[in-house]
Amino acid sequence: MTRDFRLLAAGQTLSWLGNGFQTVALAVAVVTAGGGAGDLGLVMAASVLTLLAGTLFGGVWADRLQPRRVMVVSDLVRMVATAAIAAMFARGGYHLPLLCALTMVSAGAGAFFTPAMSALRPLLVPAAALQSANATLRMLQTACGVAGPALGGLTVAAFGAPAGFSVNAASFLLSLVAAAFITVRAERGPRASLLHELAAGWQEIRRHDWLIGGLFGATVYHIANGMILVLVQVIAVSRLGGPHAIGWISAFEGLGGLIGSSIALRYRPRRLLRAGWTTLMLMPLWALSYVWPGRLTAILLGAVVGYAGLMFFAVAWETAIQDRIPQSMMGRVSSWDYLTSFLAMPLGNALAGPLAARFGANPVLTAAALILFASAAAQFLIPGVRHLTRTTTPPAPVPA
Repeated sequence: MTRDFRLLAAGQTLSWLGNGFQTVALAVAVVTAGGGAGDLGLVMAASVLTLLAGTLFGGVWADRLQPRRVMVVSDLVRMVATAAIAAMFARGGYHLPLLCALTMVSAGAGAFFTPAMSALRPLLVPAAALQSANATLRMLQTACGVAGPALGGLTVAAFGAPAGFSVNAASFLLSLVAAAFITVRAERGPRASLLHELAAGWQEIRRHDWLIGGLFGATVYHIANGMILVLVQVIAVSRLGGPHAIGWISAFEGLGGLIGSSIALRYRPRRLLRAGWTTLMLMPLWALSYVWPGRLTAILLGAVVGYAGLMFFAVAWETAIQDRIPQSMMGRVSSWDYLTSFLAMPLGNALAGPLAARFGANPVLTAAALILFASAAAQFLIPGVRHLTRTTTPPAPVPA
């Protein structure tokens, strides 16, 4: 891998670890300050709504400016906002409006960072190494998703919630430094109006049947998955032993993600999307294991198999986009991709409770698992999914 890719990977690893610290610190800080579940939900909702509002604009600016510069500025804003949250709790103050405002500032910067990183990644490695690079980043992200909250819990327990926020702020600083040393530049043409560039991104998506079909399929998938993610937590608490079971399940989900990323690192099918959507059809096995046999050992096995398939699909999907979409459109196309997830998942979360109360948790889980399978299987009706093959034409990075 190139020096620039190593810098990106190092910076993101530290940032992902820091996010795990903040996840724990936020919950502990709000609850111990007397805020309760209502305040915590409001803060989390403010973050999600800001991401929804900012993602498409972040994609436009990632394609207008040098992605590296957008990442540096975004990390700077997130560092300042997170340090301010740490300072607020360290001084013993708890102001919900201020916390929501700072969280929205950080989330807004994140809405610009993510499309910019997606636009930058294809420039950092040769075209033949894109799948390996994506798999490497997914492995690191999965490992940090397990290790970050664990280390964050120990740190917050020992030193308090402000320490967790401080670690996350420091991680943004280190990510900023790593991004600043990346030397690859992207070619950028003349600008048009914001709405015109947004529309151009959507037109690029419509040019590819596999891409627009995948986005609509992913929207349906995420609605069903949003319901599943709520119901499996309820079942883990009520039937499987509570926090102990949740901890084991989370660990095995992470193990499955690492296995899927490892496979993607080595197995490079020529028809990438066909392989990716096939492995995604393993995820319903994980959901159905909560219904039958409903035992923890079977659920752990289902978690490994399902999340391995999910992670392989994620690598295949990212690589296909990088392989087929012009670099000048990468930020906008990626932002539309992220938006479908942001919109669909909360809808599924909201539907889970009312549907389970009306029909029962097991029937809703079974129906949602069938929707997962159908949304993936339906993609094979699209010619582009069946026939898309890898290209060998590399992107054209411009040396600094």
